[in-house]
Amino acid sequence: MQKLIQGIHKFQDEITSAQEDFFKKMAKGQDPDVLFITCSDSRINPNLFTQTDPGELFILRNAGNLIPPYGEHNGGEAATIEFAVQGLEVKDIIICGHTHCGAMKALLDESLLEGAPAMKRWLEFAKGTKDVLLSHYQHLEKEKLAIAAVEENVLMQIENLRTHPSVAKKLLKGNLRIHAWVYKIENGEVFKFHQEEEQFVSLSKKDAYKYQITKKGI
Repeated sequence: MQKLIQGIHKFQDEITSAQEDFFKKMAKGQDPDVLFITCSDSRINPNLFTQTDPGELFILRNAGNLIPPYGEHNGGEAATIEFAVQGLEVKDIIICGHTHCGAMKALLDESLLEGAPAMKRWLEFAKGTKDVLLSHYQHLEKEKLAIAAVEENVLMQIENLRTHPSVAKKLLKGNLRIHAWVYKIENGEVFKFHQEEEQFVSLSKKDAYKYQITKKGI
């Protein structure tokens, strides 16, 4: 806790005092263009690897970056999505998984869920992901299977996201785009699902240019 308190003091002394106008502007309201859905994992910092400022990303986090289908869960995910899409009128939604995801490891090995009934129930919303893995990826070794789980889970959660009325309505009108990303903890690299190639490709400068001249979203 002492480190956190020292950080607050440093923030107030060196950041807020030097950017007083910026923080006064933030107090007047928010206008983000992106709803960023990702895992609760402490190693994931969306603002850091996208180099965005406060107010630019509306962030939803939970274990495994899961999106329950509309009406199947009383958590805050549906409310957050609805507010972002209808209230803030975000133009893009990103679901971002990551390597070394504990939730995906538990999905593959239920012994890790012993004594964690709430987490076991929560991972029911990734059942579709597990079904795909059992049907198509059983030949993979453990490490590659874990990567496949992360990637397939992002795509499966996008399908769940589409069941939300606010999202479906905006997609139908062409006012919203959805993107599937995977963040690689080892080196900070980000991969995006490319629909035409049906695979995740690196968002390096070269690949980003390639992406911009093809279809946006998935």
